[in-house]
Amino acid sequence: MTPSDQRYEPSFQEPLFILAMDQRSSFAKLFGLEENADEAGLAKMRDAKLMIYEGLHQAAASGLEVGRAGVLVDEHLGSEVARRAKADGHVLAMPIEKSGTTLFELEYGKDYPEHLAAYDPDFFKVLVRYNPADEAAERTTQIQRLAEVSAWAAKTGWRWLFELLVPPTREQLAQNEDQFHFDREARPGLTAEAISAFSKGGVHPTVWKLEGYETTEGAEEVLRAVAAQADGPSECIVLGRNALMEQVEHWLSVAAPLPGYAGFAVGRSIWIAALQDLLAGRIDRDDAVATIASRYKTLVDAYSAARRPGSGSGASTEPFTWQHPRLTPDREARIRRALAGADMRGTRVPAWMAATLLAEVDALRADKGDGSAGA
Repeated sequence: MTPSDQRYEPSFQEPLFILAMDQRSSFAKLFGLEENADEAGLAKMRDAKLMIYEGLHQAAASGLEVGRAGVLVDEHLGSEVARRAKADGHVLAMPIEKSGTTLFELEYGKDYPEHLAAYDPDFFKVLVRYNPADEAAERTTQIQRLAEVSAWAAKTGWRWLFELLVPPTREQLAQNEDQFHFDREARPGLTAEAISAFSKGGVHPTVWKLEGYETTEGAEEVLRAVAAQADGPSECIVLGRNALMEQVEHWLSVAAPLPGYAGFAVGRSIWIAALQDLLAGRIDRDDAVATIASRYKTLVDAYSAARRPGSGSGASTEPFTWQHPRLTPDREARIRRALAGADMRGTRVPAWMAATLLAEVDALRADKGDGSAGA
């Protein structure tokens, strides 16, 4: 069956801002449950996904400066979210891959077209972990499986998202000192190489859902690989990888000014803290919804601001790392936004924020020759 209406495609002019909640196995772990829990456990998880969706809907109702709101949700725990998103007019994407596997597998085997037809999402999504240094047989298997999906999508008219994760090998991580340096120095080239391999193997998604890049040069290297695809270039959106909000804001500030990028798909970075606080009884449902709405809107606003003329390249911002914790202008702006209108009673300061402020205090003391630095 072909999709009923597939006219919208994200673009530089009209980006797509997806709140992702398609996690299954990892989502269940937040509740101390298995993915296939009993009915009571499933009901709790499904209601939690509805709560997350309410945050998206609340934010979208307040108006977006540019682009469209969307949701990425699974059938197993998010069927009601999928139906509400369609009814509310938000862009809907749904995964077809099996959760938690190393190599790409289909969740419902050859029956995935029927499952998609039941919900008629705007996009389906695949998640693939692929490193050019993986075993050759594994790389070939992944490409062949995805080429079959790509051919089916081209034949039937379905649009789809390809979420590509490039986890470092132990050798690559050792060569680059740590994850941050791997992300900055090695991952753009490896991602470009992976995209080229999939393209040559017959894999042509509508949208590449990619990890964020630390520098404009890294993002542009990946865009060149996307533009060289044999079947024509696709758009790219930035994923969140459960990173700190200021890290995600940095990735968005790098990507947003570049034609070829068309939004983001961020999940746990937006909603996991609110969900954990709700489950622990620290906040109520309304507070959790409001928090999710605020964090989603923060990222939309950051993306929109980075697109404006004169906003400057994302390369001028500096994400927090333990190696470089000083108070840069973008970090200060993030702190001021977090504190604006906040109730100081019981406010919990994120670790990165505390580390940044303490590093600044230590630096000021050192500049003054105060022997109490670091005390």
